[in-house]
Amino acid sequence: MSDKASDFSRRLNGRFTGILRWEDLDQLWDTLNGSGRAWYFYQVGAELPALPIKGGSLHHALGKLDQLLHADHDYDYCGIVYVDNRESPTLVKVYDPNNLGSSCGGSMVIPPRWIISLECPAKVIDDAPVPRNRQRWWQRLFS
Repeated sequence: MSDKASDFSRRLNGRFTGILRWEDLDQLWDTLNGSGRAWYFYQVGAELPALPIKGGSLHHALGKLDQLLHADHDYDYCGIVYVDNRESPTLVKVYDPNNLGSSCGGSMVIPPRWIISLECPAKVIDDAPVPRNRQRWWQRLFS
């Protein structure tokens, strides 16, 4: 594993704060959209992004992700998005509501489905295949 990949892996497995309320997720999206910065948007299991996105492209991608999360995680709380720093985020992990694993034992680590990062991410290994509906969603997102 390269130094860059191991550094990214350390950051990805580091300390995060959970976004518990949908209103807090709205705030996080506003922070990312309002940052004026370019963000890498990576779906684990897909190719690494070649370039970051910002402006209208970022707003579109976050809006579509928000719609998917609300539709597939039909609860009055969020709880599946984690950020390294709420006030000044650099790395966001979003878990797939349809693949959250089990809290009953087992040592299988479920990686996030989507990573949003200021730094180009390193490839994340996921032993489970990407569901076809997620592959199609990802392809439509950037077409």
